[in-house]
Amino acid sequence: MLTRRFLLGRTRDALSEEERRVIEQSMSGVRTIPARTCVTRRGEPIHQSIMLLDGFMCRYLDDREGYRQLVSIQVPGDFVDLHGFPLKRLDHDVVTLGVCTVAVYEHRTLAEIQATYPRLTRWLWFSTLLDAAIHREWIFRLGRLGAEGRVAHLFCEMNARLEMVELAADGRFSLPATQADLAEACGITGVHVNRVLRLMRERELATFRAGEVRILDRKRLAALAEFDPIYLYGQHSSWIADAREGSAA
Repeated sequence: MLTRRFLLGRTRDALSEEERRVIEQSMSGVRTIPARTCVTRRGEPIHQSIMLLDGFMCRYLDDREGYRQLVSIQVPGDFVDLHGFPLKRLDHDVVTLGVCTVAVYEHRTLAEIQATYPRLTRWLWFSTLLDAAIHREWIFRLGRLGAEGRVAHLFCEMNARLEMVELAADGRFSLPATQADLAEACGITGVHVNRVLRLMRERELATFRAGEVRILDRKRLAALAEFDPIYLYGQHSSWIADAREGSAA
């Protein structure tokens, strides 16, 4: 199944066979999009939504001077712009970080699903609520953590999310981002990101080289990030298991 990562590690097991079939067969097509390509522009009317099958995408806003702020990073299995179905336009741009493969869903098809499959509609709604929960945590990260904590939190989150969709193991995962992307996601300068990454490497917390993150000391990195994965609503992740063990203790 091309869409097998949708809600994987969360409530995928709760979907019925029919619901999985509908998600798989309702796409109007599959597209491959080059790296660093703007997929949706802020304010433009949209009539389709996309599920990310492979690769990484991000949402961002530009200020008046052209400085960019990343407001989310999307991973395989995410319905990138499902909220565009009722809104009919987005208040941000969507761009690919690396080469991406996406499944395309026409809004008229989503309307048919909404009318015919109320339980599946709730799962689609759940996926948009996950986006909202992640956005709230990003606000916390930017508002309450220092530069090191912000980068650490981003690495912890990406590792947990990618573990859920079986794209991370043993603290290693691909992230086709530049140091400039990390700066824009964490609200700091590129120079500051470089300094933070050097400190993390020297302290044997994590490394970031050639688009690959390697977490060396998860407990210390999570402590620096004040990372609690509860907002990810996951079921299958070592980070979730650690959090449950900590709560039990």
